[in-house]
Amino acid sequence: MELHTLAVLAGILVLGFAAQVLAWWMKLPAILFLLIIGLLAGPASGLLDPDALFGDLLFPTVSIAVAIILFEGSLSLRFNEIREVSGAIQRLVSLGAVITWLITSIVTHWAIDCSWEAAFLFGAITVVTGPTVIIPLLRTVRPTAAVANVLRWEGIIIDPIGAIFAVLVYEFIVAGTGGSAIGHSLLTFSEILLVGFVLGALGGQILGLALRKHWLPEYLHNFGALALLIGLFSLSNELADESGLLTVTVMGIWLANMKNVDITDLLNFKESLSLLLISGLFIILAARINWQDFQVLGWGAVVVLLAMQLLARPLSVQLSCLGSGLSWQERAMISWVAPRGIVAAAVSAIFALHLQHQGMTEADFLVPLTFLAIIASVVLQSVTARGVARMLDVAEPNGHGFLIIGANSVALAIAEELQEQGLRILMADGSWQNTRRARMKGLPVYFGNAVSEHADRHMDLVGLTGVLALSWRNDVNSLACLRYRAEFGAANTFTLSGNADGEENEQSRFANMSFGQTLFSNTADYASLDHRLKEGYIIHSTRLSEEYDFAKWKEQNDADALPLFAIPKEGEAKAFIGGQEYIPPAGSILISLSSPVPTPAMEPSETPVQPDAKGVNRA
Repeated sequence: MELHTLAVLAGILVLGFAAQVLAWWMKLPAILFLLIIGLLAGPASGLLDPDALFGDLLFPTVSIAVAIILFEGSLSLRFNEIREVSGAIQRLVSLGAVITWLITSIVTHWAIDCSWEAAFLFGAITVVTGPTVIIPLLRTVRPTAAVANVLRWEGIIIDPIGAIFAVLVYEFIVAGTGGSAIGHSLLTFSEILLVGFVLGALGGQILGLALRKHWLPEYLHNFGALALLIGLFSLSNELADESGLLTVTVMGIWLANMKNVDITDLLNFKESLSLLLISGLFIILAARINWQDFQVLGWGAVVVLLAMQLLARPLSVQLSCLGSGLSWQERAMISWVAPRGIVAAAVSAIFALHLQHQGMTEADFLVPLTFLAIIASVVLQSVTARGVARMLDVAEPNGHGFLIIGANSVALAIAEELQEQGLRILMADGSWQNTRRARMKGLPVYFGNAVSEHADRHMDLVGLTGVLALSWRNDVNSLACLRYRAEFGAANTFTLSGNADGEENEQSRFANMSFGQTLFSNTADYASLDHRLKEGYIIHSTRLSEEYDFAKWKEQNDADALPLFAIPKEGEAKAFIGGQEYIPPAGSILISLSSPVPTPAMEPSETPVQPDAKGVNRA
């Protein structure tokens, strides 16, 4: 059944969007649904035939898309971050990666009966576990902090390192194709390395200087970066065949490590572009596979997948984590979690296409086996990881915690009391002064923009169940609520009122577009709360009882006393919402903002902590 070309292209776009929405809703990596949709649209139904649709343009289209994806991924590799992480993580992305590569390659050569070149290339491709698949899994599994930290940082660092490693292995294989002598192969490989590293470094330096010195107006930054990227990719391939992927990867790493270069806007643009390319690319690539490709693999594919999950990963983790202080349960959990993702799928497809063009038919198994590894690892680990974590006793207990937007005086006072009551909190602020004050008070804080891609990769949201937007800027609160409403749900997204008189104006109307529930009271905006704290009001806790219930508390406190949160049982918190009546049950702990005169029901152990009332820079 043939469909009109425009309808097919539109269908790919719509299906890609549907896969992303489904992944967001089910909190699973999007690549799983993209591959499944591609298989259904291609070999299962015959509705999509990429070779007939794109013809001779398929190869260059896929090449450019993969180049952009690799460039975007390499922008996340910062050498200072590698130096800052623990030795166990450094060994995982170096020694562990080599162990995984060797074991996977040997088993693949034996089980699939392929050449050593193809086996080593598959082993290099499947070294990568990226943050796009790890982070959704961590938020579902909620392992202990030690396990989550190792897995998250491994995914962040191995993503670009694994990509460049796979590219180098591929370049070495390409240099030796055609039966060339060893000397000629090494010369060709050296030429590829020279062109790739020189052009990549040159491109990164030029783009970095253009951004730093404002050689281009801001609206041309993204266009210029894309034009330079594709231009250098093409030039590199002309100078040294197949060196383009190395060039764009080096270019991204060089740019990411230049000092005094703001690449925030570039990252946001590349993130959106990569999302579009990934959504279409993987549907197209999966649709090219024939069912016979899977049948040819036979039981050898099962042997390879079992070796990756039960032999290569556990051995690499155990050797990499020696002397790390991690318990055997934590090491076992890390050994179980290693889903493959976007980089593996992208580079396997482009490598297979290149090698097929050069007549290396043994590379035909790369794409189906890589896609099987992705689907099997994501499905298996998504289904079993939470149970394995509980069995090993490395799962965080159910509880409540909040991501707090802002580290200003109001946010600090609230965060201190919530943490004092045993709730997990994480603050986020773009002001270094505010961030430093939070750290001096012993409060965990992320320095940066909470709605950036960097935050997505680096903020540990494991154990957090809601967001409190407490910035003095309504637009910041609105953006944060829009971003984290998808993460925590509308019922757990809270923001301050945008207007002290409780009446809607243009500013508060924009704030209400955030879909965040109004915290505490419709008149409790940032300015009024900050004013009360400076006047000597304090945030403190009171335990309610049958004799001293919420009604009694209101009687004994003045009209300005403001209930903030109630903790009905240990580890759970309920925020008071403007315009909604809530009566905490007996036994609850009531957190309130009131005059500095303790209520009769307050126990000595609950002596209020005076928040810092000095004037501070606001978040």
